[in-house]
Amino acid sequence: MKNLLKRMITVVICIVLATGCLTGCGDKKEANTFTVGICNFVDDASLNQIVDNIRAQLEVLGKENNVTFKVLYDNCNADANVMNQIIQNFISNKVDLMVGIATPVAMAMQAATEDNKIPVIFAAVSDPLATGIVESLEKPGANITGTSDYLDTNAVFNLIFAANPEADLVGLLYDAGQDASTTAIAQAKEYLTNKGVAFVEHTGTNVSEVMLAADSMVLDGVDAIFTPSDNTIMQAELSIYEKLAAAKIPHYTGADSFALNGAFLGYGVDYANLGVETANMVKQVLVDKKDPANLAVKTFDNGTATVNTETCAQIGFDYETIKKAFEPLCTKVQEITTAESFK
Repeated sequence: MKNLLKRMITVVICIVLATGCLTGCGDKKEANTFTVGICNFVDDASLNQIVDNIRAQLEVLGKENNVTFKVLYDNCNADANVMNQIIQNFISNKVDLMVGIATPVAMAMQAATEDNKIPVIFAAVSDPLATGIVESLEKPGANITGTSDYLDTNAVFNLIFAANPEADLVGLLYDAGQDASTTAIAQAKEYLTNKGVAFVEHTGTNVSEVMLAADSMVLDGVDAIFTPSDNTIMQAELSIYEKLAAAKIPHYTGADSFALNGAFLGYGVDYANLGVETANMVKQVLVDKKDPANLAVKTFDNGTATVNTETCAQIGFDYETIKKAFEPLCTKVQEITTAESFK
């Protein structure tokens, strides 16, 4: 009887230990897993490149730090209602952190996390100060920080006049509703006014409107067109680049993805690197326990000019001559040919 009692006690202890081990193992696994909700604003080459590099870098960082980053991804396709629903889904799924790709998503995430304080890392926000997303670049001041693709507008215009010193009418093509364009267009107008060069403005909020705006630019007889890092125009680039090239009008833009999609030139940040650095900031907040309020916004050197050599030839420019004219004004001049997306 005594031996039977001992055996029964031993069995009970084993069951308790086994249950405790299973529970403990489950808790440990859960503690090493972080859920990250990523919302993309639109389906375009630049923003998709950011997302791809965030995913890839999080996988690398996970292995290096013995953690798992579970990614929930969605794209709102510039629909504010869909965007807000995606963000609410992230909150319902109890994500540990949200990543907002482009200014509208970052602003919506900022508003949605004022009470719950879920950390937010933004990516490709051109002017986080002017939009009020952060209090300062050095100390954002709340639960949100991230990476900025701020555009040096004057540098782009220096390239325009390096290629064509006689240009006397410049077109400004953008979406007036895009916060990313506000500061850059104001800077463009100031630059041209100070130089005594005339300009015309045409805007669009969707591909059809942008195509009509491009037609108007051709009729205006502009010598060059400038577009900042505007996602609406980016979506339409594949639909307008041929008519601009046929009219011998170089399109100068604020991202290399425009040049990938046919524009003459894209100038600005390396979006692949921006994606990597965005993922690094995710790791700093979740793994290293850094406070977003004190984690400085990451900015980049806007010194790379990407020239579409096919469009360059169609316009009538000689690439080697253009490269020589641009090199003193850039960190680097690189070639690209037209495609729908980055490989």
